[in-house]
Amino acid sequence: MRRELCEALVARAARPELVFLTGDLGFGALEPLREALGERFLNAGIAEQNMIGVAAALASEGLEPWTYTIAPFCYARAFEQIRNDVCLHRLPVRMLGNGGGYGYGVMGPTHHALEDYGVLSTLPSLRILVPAFDSDVADVVAAAGASPGPVYVRLGRGELPAGCRAPAYAPWRRLRAGRGPVVVAVGPMAGVAWGAFAQDGDAGPEVWAVSELPLALSPPPQAFSDALAGRTLCVVEEHVAQGGLGQALAAWCLTNAAALTGFRTVTAAGYPSGTYGSQGFHRRESGLDAEALRGLLA
Repeated sequence: MRRELCEALVARAARPELVFLTGDLGFGALEPLREALGERFLNAGIAEQNMIGVAAALASEGLEPWTYTIAPFCYARAFEQIRNDVCLHRLPVRMLGNGGGYGYGVMGPTHHALEDYGVLSTLPSLRILVPAFDSDVADVVAAAGASPGPVYVRLGRGELPAGCRAPAYAPWRRLRAGRGPVVVAVGPMAGVAWGAFAQDGDAGPEVWAVSELPLALSPPPQAFSDALAGRTLCVVEEHVAQGGLGQALAAWCLTNAAALTGFRTVTAAGYPSGTYGSQGFHRRESGLDAEALRGLLA
């Protein structure tokens, strides 16, 4: 999604208050943005804590700062600064984390973001955006730019199934109707789930995409609530179970007395084999692939 991100920010670059800070990343992808912004494009170096602190200061002066690094270097290295400098002051810093989930593959667990939105959803006033498809990015950038408070954007790789057309962006979207189990997937995993059942008939699963968290800020729509009666709910996310959407939806279902017949989650399992590989390899080990999803809900 880096190309789409660059295009969306270039289109926004005419705003004189916009400042972009990168943690020494984006080479080979963000050069058009650097050209558009000139001295407002800052390389903060491999110093993510300082980058977030500087962004908070810029926001406090009325500017529009965006920070960019890979996802774990954002939420894990700079958590204290996100908490103290940004969120406790409700400052509109837009934090872009590239390579959500297992996105950085063979680079191993230091470069994987498996706890990011669970960790960040504990912070006050923080809005989390997780685009599912490449076509979502422009709308996500617009939403983040219009937000009055802090925003974390988890970028990944668009997973649009062949022959399918992504619906217009929304926090919650029904991708396919069906009378079977209701499948809810976060961000790019929605495309995987959609592809797994795209050829099924009306008796197949109903698939929903979620692109905004936490639920307190983006609660499920009434159409989703209505769809749950008498069905199994399955939550799919490239994130550990603790703090994920599955736990949040389980609590929501209890609070709202959802008449489910079953509840399942499919989450990032870490590293069952103790080895590292591509994003696809880690997804398969976790059951986060189309074949495993079909088997689970057969």
